[in-house]
Amino acid sequence: MTTASDMQPPLGSPAAPAYAITDRVREALAVTLRGCEELIPQADWTTKLARSEATGQPLRIKLGLDPTAPDIHIGHTVVLNKMRQLQDLGHQVIFLIGDFTSLIGDPSGRNSTRPPLTPEQIKANAETYYRQASLVLDPDKTEIRYNSEWSLPLGSMGMIQLAAKYTVARMMERNDFHDRFKAGTPISVHEFLYPLMQGYDSVALKSDLELGGTDQKFNLLMGRHLQAEYGQEPQCILTMPLLEGLDGEDKMSKSKNNYIGIAEDANTMFAKVLSISDTLMWRWYTLLSFKSLDDIARLQQEVQAGRNPKEAKVLLAKEITARFHSAAAAEAAEQDFINRSRGGVPDQVPEQTLDLSQIAPQDRAVGIAALLKLTGLAASSGEGNRLIDGGGVRVDSSEVSDKGLKLTAGSYVLQVGKRKFVKVNLTSS
Repeated sequence: MTTASDMQPPLGSPAAPAYAITDRVREALAVTLRGCEELIPQADWTTKLARSEATGQPLRIKLGLDPTAPDIHIGHTVVLNKMRQLQDLGHQVIFLIGDFTSLIGDPSGRNSTRPPLTPEQIKANAETYYRQASLVLDPDKTEIRYNSEWSLPLGSMGMIQLAAKYTVARMMERNDFHDRFKAGTPISVHEFLYPLMQGYDSVALKSDLELGGTDQKFNLLMGRHLQAEYGQEPQCILTMPLLEGLDGEDKMSKSKNNYIGIAEDANTMFAKVLSISDTLMWRWYTLLSFKSLDDIARLQQEVQAGRNPKEAKVLLAKEITARFHSAAAAEAAEQDFINRSRGGVPDQVPEQTLDLSQIAPQDRAVGIAALLKLTGLAASSGEGNRLIDGGGVRVDSSEVSDKGLKLTAGSYVLQVGKRKFVKVNLTSS
């Protein structure tokens, strides 16, 4: 695994050559630090950047992701955005798919043993995950690797030798292991292998920098430790914060329904970005936008001087929507949002056809509250009535105030709130 060329003098040691800290190096350091939580150790990374600038040798930047789910939301792209920024500086980014480590199950931040995925689930998720990640990374300049390449050939002897390079005492310093042990919650021995295998990935890839969320810090530091054990120059680690969701409080999560999926349609994505608070907008600009920090600061000054903050939010919504769809789709989504805000009907509305002879065979007319339930705009007729009481229901752009309204055969556009529309065709056979 390690060759004589890997045995470099430790960074900062008298034997290590000195490299000039140029303006380009300072710029690259600023790009690295933008929005990050921690860069460890910053001095070593600065030296790596200076060496790369002097020698023309790109740095190897690794991001390892276990394909535990098929879809990702924009909170996941915070780390991917940082990868893209470093990629644009000319460095080699490595998108590592943890097909082997997924078989173990990452215990990070968990209070119980995580059930491993099947190889079939991992393969299916990995394909979808990388296809979505490629909307952020430049796929032509991204090295794709699977950690089964070196983890499977390691074998039982190699695994025992690897395990000998770390102590149980150090492993138990990890918060989740410590807390589970103290609480008497079972910890399986195989869970100790996860951080070791993730760290070994850095050895196999000879990475200079590994990225991850703040919850991955222990695993990232393991990579530094094992690289030193194998005679390599230790990688630096960069942790990125967890993005707050639409509510501005909890981290973005599908379970909390405060997320924007990168596979969502353009109109929904645009509208969801516009729904965030003015304060959260600047946090999202820092972590999600590709605008320079100077441009963001200039925009923020304009808002402080009196420019409508909604205009800045529209710019962010269009940038994010264009990234995952297209510039044309972002323009159309903006117009769609304007139409809805004016009480208009969007260009594309889900359509349903209902047979009155089936749902109302006697009078061939259906009550508005029942129709809201049938079309999925309300969970129940009772909720439909409450929506009507609140002034949130429209039929063909006219507000409904009469809960006794019944609709006969014909086509109608039903609207609940600002963003829910259904065109319903009522037939009477």
